[in-house]
Amino acid sequence: LIFIMHLQEFVTVLVRDPRIQKEDSWHSYIDYEIFIHTNSICFTRKTSCVRRRYREFVWLRQRLQSNAVLIQLPELPSKTPFFNMNNPNHVDHRRQGLQEFLEKILQDALLLSDSRLHLFLQTQLSPEDMEACVSGQTKYSVADAILSFASLNRRFPIEDEESKKGKNDADSDSESSSSGLGPSDDSISCGCKASPASEES
Repeated sequence: LIFIMHLQEFVTVLVRDPRIQKEDSWHSYIDYEIFIHTNSICFTRKTSCVRRRYREFVWLRQRLQSNAVLIQLPELPSKTPFFNMNNPNHVDHRRQGLQEFLEKILQDALLLSDSRLHLFLQTQLSPEDMEACVSGQTKYSVADAILSFASLNRRFPIEDEESKKGKNDADSDSESSSSGLGPSDDSISCGCKASPASEES
């Protein structure tokens, strides 16, 4: 019976919507939306959307590898000096590689037990803050971080729901609370509006 229940668990991960973000007048980078839809008991939230850039994937892979030395982790798409963020083929090739990387990782029970993976997929915390949270140096736990990020970003189905909810004090409505997300239109775009069925997996 347990085995049958296990077969019914699923994790859908989509890496999509690449966007160029400006760091300063000289530097830009691309980040990608990571959409998770799951019924797995391993996940605190059953749906989530965050935005991550390539170097955060590199960090994640290094941390997972150092915690699971006996597992051969899947490779990330290679960092090429010829990568051109204005070339849609380059960007889509990298997006597909990042999605395949996450799909393989999410099939491994040992990797799935690493809190860093969950913080990476379901919060917008920086690598430094994820490390601090996992090692107990923050006031909030891993689950707290995931749930509070979700409550800040529940902008669907209607924005007015935030004002009715009111149980997270007034600051759940303030724009500054979505600090990790850059400009406010970015955080609104993380509404997980597309259904996973309409995307290729």
